Amino acid sequence: LHEPMYILLSNLSLGDICFTSTTIPKMLVNIQTQSQVITYKGCITQMCFFILFGALDDFLLTVMAYDRFVAICHPLHYTVIMNRRLCGLLLLVSWIMSALYSLLQSLMMLRLSFCTVLKIPHIFCEINEMIQLACSDTFLNNLVMYLSAVLLAGVPFAGILYSYSKIVSCIRGMSSAQGKYKAFSTCVSHLSVVSLFYCTFLGVYLSSAATHSSHSGAVASVTYAVITPMLNPVVYCVKT
Repeated sequence: LHEPMYILLSNLSLGDICFTSTTIPKMLVNIQTQSQVITYKGCITQMCFFILFGALDDFLLTVMAYDRFVAICHPLHYTVIMNRRLCGLLLLVSWIMSALYSLLQSLMMLRLSFCTVLKIPHIFCEINEMIQLACSDTFLNNLVMYLSAVLLAGVPFAGILYSYSKIVSCIRGMSSAQGKYKAFSTCVSHLSVVSLFYCTFLGVYLSSAATHSSHSGAVASVTYAVITPMLNPVVYCVKT
């Protein structure tokens, strides 16, 4: 349990628990009390933590891809390269980058002005929906949101693709079929989680952009906000 992958898995599990805890308890309270009300401060707080733990998942999946790359392509040097110091440093950078991104988006949201009473067509305070409901100019918010999304989603995804391109190249160079199967099987869990994370995330925004339906966007959001974090431990536990 002190191996790098299990340390990363524990952080991913913590991130998933906190990720769902930012939205599900409030949603259940609303269903139980039949009161769909949230304060301005509560909405900003919910959005801040949702962005924080969503970004953390993205960074952790990238670090885990690098871990698999080292384990397969440099197995004899794995314990030297992925030592506790590097593992801790990568985790620290992931948490700091996620916190800074969350803080940036929260501060950008605070500069906007809203009407006294708003109806949010969503199951939680999602940043894109909140920007659309603002009464003031949102050009800067949209610019920052999309630029940061491209950087914080595109760069980690490019890192994952690069790691797996090296892994595939390394596996193809193996002469033993058993060795190829063993190497590939170590990546199945991570590939499954990455596919769930990115496919559902992209599906939500592409479907909402294409249909412009708040109902379909809210339903699609349940997939990446609830179902994906729920399936992550199932995928890894079965493999482990």
